[in-house]
Amino acid sequence: MNKPLSEMTLEELWELFPVVLSEHKDCWADWYEEEKLSIEALLPDWNIRISHIGSTAIPRIWAKPVIDILIELPHGASMADAKKILVNNGWICMCTAETRISLNKGYTSQGFAERVFHIHLRYAGDHDELYFRDYMAGHPVLAGEYERLKLSLWKKYEHDRDAYTDAKSAFVRKYTDLAKAEYGDRY
Repeated sequence: MNKPLSEMTLEELWELFPVVLSEHKDCWADWYEEEKLSIEALLPDWNIRISHIGSTAIPRIWAKPVIDILIELPHGASMADAKKILVNNGWICMCTAETRISLNKGYTSQGFAERVFHIHLRYAGDHDELYFRDYMAGHPVLAGEYERLKLSLWKKYEHDRDAYTDAKSAFVRKYTDLAKAEYGDRY
């Protein structure tokens, strides 16, 4: 497909960028660290916290080979300004809400690049993903259950990312809530 991504329908985008899962790769942590350094260089005086989230941050489980990065801005910082800096440096804004912005890199009109990243730009404290990540990392049996759930949904929702995500949401919410009860205000 040679159409610009901005002109594609959601169905065309899902066809070009299907849900794909792969075995855990140790290089994902390295890719995150490299991208983190790049982001820190773009936002050097922002007092931000950057975290590796999502399934690529959970040891040993299959995942979409997309590195999810949570950037927490201090309250009072301009989310619009941070977005502008990131967009001016190659990130594509996918979604903007009042307190959340999603950006990505590695999506091309030919499909996925070798390295694909999602930024979840938020204000400090909006970080439930940290609880889920750490709970799964600390409970390998549950992480295995999560992996099996994802594998069972993969082909069914290969071309419907929203349905794939929705089908995992009850599991994610349950264990995020358990993690928050167990860990308290650790973040």
